Amino acid sequence: MDIKAYMQSLGQRAREASRAMARADTAAKNRALLAIADAIERDGAKLQDVNRRDLERARANGQDAAFIDRLTLSDKALRTMVEGLRQIAGLSDPIGEISNVRVQPSGIQVGQMRVPLGVIGIIYESRPNVTIDAAALCLKSGNATILRGGSEAIESNTALAALIAQALASTGLPGDAVQVVSTPDRAAVGELITMTEYVDVIVPRGGKSLIARLMQDARVPMIKHLDGICHVYVDGRADPVKALAICENAKTHRYGTCNTMETLLVDQQAIGQLPAIARMFQNKQVELRGCERTLAALTAAGVSGAIAATEEDWSTEYLAPVLAIKIVDGMAPAIAHINRYGSHHTDAIVTENYTDAMQFLREVDSASVMINASTRFADGFEFGLGAEIGISNDKLHARGPVGLEGLTSLKYVVFGHGEVRQ
Repeated sequence: MDIKAYMQSLGQRAREASRAMARADTAAKNRALLAIADAIERDGAKLQDVNRRDLERARANGQDAAFIDRLTLSDKALRTMVEGLRQIAGLSDPIGEISNVRVQPSGIQVGQMRVPLGVIGIIYESRPNVTIDAAALCLKSGNATILRGGSEAIESNTALAALIAQALASTGLPGDAVQVVSTPDRAAVGELITMTEYVDVIVPRGGKSLIARLMQDARVPMIKHLDGICHVYVDGRADPVKALAICENAKTHRYGTCNTMETLLVDQQAIGQLPAIARMFQNKQVELRGCERTLAALTAAGVSGAIAATEEDWSTEYLAPVLAIKIVDGMAPAIAHINRYGSHHTDAIVTENYTDAMQFLREVDSASVMINASTRFADGFEFGLGAEIGISNDKLHARGPVGLEGLTSLKYVVFGHGEVRQ
């Protein structure tokens, strides 16, 4: 296969489709989304049969449990995909929305209209659900998309792409609005991230090595995040019941996700809560790595098994049953630690003190900041976006879970009545 010619062809077709998608009415886009949802419900068993072949190949290649978890199209994963599609169909269509209209002294009215970005290239690894989430969000926001999933999910992604194509055909939308790169050749990625004439933005979803490569080689702008080093800070005035439940969920609900807690910070005044939290984690076979004060406090409470944390632990995304723990002397050191070692993804405080909570919200420099809630809620579906195309810890254009509005831009529109500039 001539990879360059193949990718150029995808790009040309996507550009043409993007113009048609920008004109598509809301009803047609919603019909397509609902048709995809119905097809997944109808063919769920077939999709899982195809997915098993991907899973068998991944296990044979020695992939770890977190990787297998991301690759699996479980019953729950299929239900979430279907629910996400229907939720997106029920959301307001942002395209064409005019806002901030104001009258100028000259008599003209100036406002802003929300418009699609155009063609979005999405590069992802081992998550076949992204094929549906990304396609759904791009369709509803009036964009065309080129999807390049990992070779480990090639059969699952191909089967899902076929369902999407059928739905587009049945609703009169351009079939090229969603295209899945059919080759596992990595050269396809190199072409996709440099096709500035056809692709308007790249959204990478994968490990640090993938993102680092794209940051070095891409010519197309990106919406990205490198990693998720998320914190929970148990304040001196935290409710012990809430703290235990939030810590448990933030770390153990799923280990292999970017919104999983990797470091627990405990205020010196809440140190009495630490033994119960540590025992809970040890009962779930989570390895604990603590600062000197943490180890001393646990030893004094009769909790053994924790090991000494290193400087590297504070800036590590484990994606595994490993947790770093540090005792801090109040709010300021906690915030300083998060802003220094965190990845600006998601951080939470557990507290019953309003002043502390609001200080944490204002001063923690992250895309999602939470009060008395698990970091696992940092997710487009849980935020009511229907789904997410990714989570950005950049500060330009989009930040946090990227839903419909994150896939649009604004242009100025002017309403005149014959005015001319003096």
